[in-house]
Amino acid sequence: MASALIYLFVVLAVAAVVYLLASLVFGRGEQLAPLPPGSTPTRLPSADVEGSDVRAVRFQQVLRGYKVTEVDWVLDRLAGELDELHGRIAVLERQLDVAGQELDKARSAVSEGGAEDE
Repeated sequence: MASALIYLFVVLAVAAVVYLLASLVFGRGEQLAPLPPGSTPTRLPSADVEGSDVRAVRFQQVLRGYKVTEVDWVLDRLAGELDELHGRIAVLERQLDVAGQELDKARSAVSEGGAEDE
C-alpha cells in the first residue's frame, strides 16, 4: 500500500515538472503575446468607424476564450458592410451636391429672367 502511494506521488511530481517545463518552453499556446493586467487590445475610434478599423480589432482572450474563426468572420463581414455603406453615402453626397448646384443654376436663371422682364 505504501509503495503504491509513493509511486503515485512520484508520477504526479514528474507530471507537474513536465507540465511546468512545457509551459515555460512553449508558452500558453496563444497567438498573441499576453497583455498586461487591466489592459485590452480592443480599440475603435470614437467616430467615423471604417472597415479597416473593424478589421484591426482584437479581443483579449480569457479562460473560456472564443472561437477565433467565427469572430474574425463576423468582423470581416461587418467591415465589408461598413465600407459599402461609406461608399453609398459618398455617392449620395456627390449626387446631392450636383443637385444643389443645378438648383442654384436654375434659381439664378429664373431670377435673371425675372429681372429682365421688369
